[in-house]
Amino acid sequence: MSRPKIAVSSCLLGHEVRFDGGHKNSRYVSDVLSEYFDFVPLCPEVAIGLGVPRPTIRLVETSPNMIDAVSNADTSLIYSDQLRRYGKKTAPQLAHVSGYIFKKDSPSCGLSRVKVYRGAQKMPERVGVGLYAEEIIKAMPNLPVEEEGRLQDSRLRENFLERVFLYARWQAFRDEGYSSRGLVAFHTAQKFAVLSHDEPIYRELGRIVAKAGEGDLEENCEAYLKLLMEGMEVLTTPKKHANVLMHIMGFFKESLSSDDKAELLRLIDAHREGLVPVIVPITLINYFRKKYPNEYIDGQTYLEPHPPELMLRNML
Repeated sequence: MSRPKIAVSSCLLGHEVRFDGGHKNSRYVSDVLSEYFDFVPLCPEVAIGLGVPRPTIRLVETSPNMIDAVSNADTSLIYSDQLRRYGKKTAPQLAHVSGYIFKKDSPSCGLSRVKVYRGAQKMPERVGVGLYAEEIIKAMPNLPVEEEGRLQDSRLRENFLERVFLYARWQAFRDEGYSSRGLVAFHTAQKFAVLSHDEPIYRELGRIVAKAGEGDLEENCEAYLKLLMEGMEVLTTPKKHANVLMHIMGFFKESLSSDDKAELLRLIDAHREGLVPVIVPITLINYFRKKYPNEYIDGQTYLEPHPPELMLRNML
């Protein structure tokens, strides 16, 4: 698979586009993730013609159920329509990206908990969504999105990047042309990954795939993708991982010695109890995969959903 593309708020890559002429360079994004992804930098505030430097803007409740982006320097200057139009215009141009990292707290780019000022209240409420980001999400509901601040959490970071690589695989499948056989193959490879996130959705996806050849194929594929991305956004847990690892162990148990089985069971239970990260039993399973090849297990993305060099599972 070629390097996936991720759209990123420009300031997070060190571009000096902030209101004060500075940036908010994220070392994790610019130094670590740049080894694995190509970036598409975007700054909606600059794109709609606001200068650098510039007066700040903030979200204000200008009327019931209406949130606007208003200049702090001159409250008669409202940029809501421009930001929303730019979001609607930009979304179709991002069909090739596999994820989006937004700047947290931004009135244009924040995904959640953006400050909203209401009437005479002195203290804002953290209930807003950046107006540009909101349009991107509306237009591309299946696209993996995250804020750079939340990437500091190991579970959220792993979840986001797993979804990015998954979405990139889906885009490759889509670009080759939908087929019933292709959907079955895609789902087969993804089974244990989905099971580690959401078992009910895992079962529902199986029902969609079982009827892949009935009705409109494109509609079936889009329904599959919507449900898939919904399920993958659910965070994994040690208990869920242990369940999947036990399933995988079942494919090797006839080949393993009693000592090997006991050791693998010990490590799976240790992860279930939170004593070791999930990479520990997975590493042993990968050793057994080489010793006792199994075509079905070798095809499962669960065992290597992202480059191991990112060490995303070392803290889970």
